[in-house]
Amino acid sequence: MNEIEREQRFGAHNYAPLPVVLSHAKGVWVWDVEGNRYLDMMSAYSAVSHGHAHPRLVAALTTQAQRLAVVSRAFYTDRLGAFLERLCDLTTLGGALPMNTGAEAVETAIKAARRWGYSVKRIPADKAEIIVADGNFHGRTTTIVGFSSEPAYRADFGPFSPGFVRVPFGDIDAVRAAITPNTCAVLFETIQGEGGIVLPPDGFLRALRQLCTENNVLMLLDEIQSGLGRTGRWFAYQHEDIVPDGVMLGKALGGGLLPVSAFVARRDIIDLFEPGSHGSTFGGNPLAATVALEALDVMADEDLPGNSAEMGEYLLSRLHAIHSPLIREVRGRGLWAGIEIDPARADAHDLSMRMLRRRVLAKETRATVLRLAPPLVIERTEIDTCISALKAVLAEAENEARHEA
Repeated sequence: MNEIEREQRFGAHNYAPLPVVLSHAKGVWVWDVEGNRYLDMMSAYSAVSHGHAHPRLVAALTTQAQRLAVVSRAFYTDRLGAFLERLCDLTTLGGALPMNTGAEAVETAIKAARRWGYSVKRIPADKAEIIVADGNFHGRTTTIVGFSSEPAYRADFGPFSPGFVRVPFGDIDAVRAAITPNTCAVLFETIQGEGGIVLPPDGFLRALRQLCTENNVLMLLDEIQSGLGRTGRWFAYQHEDIVPDGVMLGKALGGGLLPVSAFVARRDIIDLFEPGSHGSTFGGNPLAATVALEALDVMADEDLPGNSAEMGEYLLSRLHAIHSPLIREVRGRGLWAGIEIDPARADAHDLSMRMLRRRVLAKETRATVLRLAPPLVIERTEIDTCISALKAVLAEAENEARHEA
């Protein structure tokens, strides 16, 4: 029994992995069990933004694991405070609540928004509403999938929590029309990742910031994939020079080694939590705090947001220069690109399989988009390797489609 057969036999079939068994990695490269080397153009959905096995992060993890790893939040530790302070400094927000996964950070934001709505805005009990976007992806909990617009995420998992109102992503007039006296928050991704790297119109976040302020509504932004350098700035909302009332972080925060997330918000919002109202056995543990703080230090010391901006501009220019009838559109910002494939001409999953055969790891999303999100340490020559493989598979697929026609 090989590893693929073993995983399929004993594991739940809630993923459809590409048929490759990976065994070790370094930087932007990963190797399979047969010794073949692949260029990682996924970076675990931004979780490996620092590159695989970054030596400073591995050293921080190893050293702290030998000192103190997990004691729960029943006690103070000498590691958590510095991490929380750094998050507050980076976001210019007043307080942070650490969790583990991105979905937990979003659930924390939802609880905070509702509590603020009842205790501060004085919304009647159990009437609080949160405005969300069509095409959103904020996680897999039952609350979160309940306000998804993707049928596959919702099927057979109800009943769902009420209190969420969906509007078209990037439509400021639709947001304005959806706001009522019971609206406590707007919860959006700055860029929709799972939705296909969909950017809102220029100026949308600035208009949303103003609208939320005018209507006494919290502006909460999910930067779990888009944050921490992915778009060429520390946070994607900085491209429009605004500050939200709260932001959800995760993925890259764990340095590619641990699940670490956080909800960072204004101090008055964070202060609404008291003992017993929220918690996590592993959230904020010393090992996680140490690795996350080092991840933020490495990102600053190596200017990974700057490299993302420079290499992202190069990546997108190379993608836009590809003239293929299979491509409908190229979208992106920084080292984050979505290639919209014409479903009448090609299949995005088939293209990801073809890329795999050319030793480049990429994956489709929403069936029609090939997504590229490499580690932020990638260099020009490695981007060229990806582009060469992509051009080859597009030409190959185009020729096959032409012969079939």
